Amino acid sequence: MDPFIIFVILSGIAICIIVFACYKIKYINRFTWLLFWVGILLGLGWEIPLSIINTPLPLSIEFIILMITATIWDGGLFLIGYWFVIKICKEPHFNRFKLKELGVLLLYGQISSFIVEMLAVASGGWEYEVTPWNPLLFTFLGGNITLLPQLIWFFAPILFYLIAIRLKPKT
Repeated sequence: MDPFIIFVILSGIAICIIVFACYKIKYINRFTWLLFWVGILLGLGWEIPLSIINTPLPLSIEFIILMITATIWDGGLFLIGYWFVIKICKEPHFNRFKLKELGVLLLYGQISSFIVEMLAVASGGWEYEVTPWNPLLFTFLGGNITLLPQLIWFFAPILFYLIAIRLKPKT
């Protein structure tokens, strides 16, 4: 198995354990815990279809584990975006729509998407196929960086933000 894939799987498991432990020891509150799961569920919305497009059936157990741990990564990435909002924006956070909070999430989403895709290409982990519905943005170290992941990480933070506002306990 590719070393980058092993890294994704092991780090995904570690992210889940760390976030769970932080919740259990009350380092993070229930709202943050829920946001982690919102991020995972949003990630499932694209990880499953993008993963199985060119994969022969039946799916291997390794492949299923990779898909699940990639969605855990998505949950962790959304939590990092949440943390940036807390560090950059004025309180109260996520109580009502604020363009600055959404802007932080959108900017972070685009930057993190490019970083993840470039790391995947550089390590040989994965590369999305160029198609009419997923055009090439640029090549990086001989690999393709395509539009679809960037579009996902444009729309997903918007959805995450709107859900977060709805889930935030009103004080």
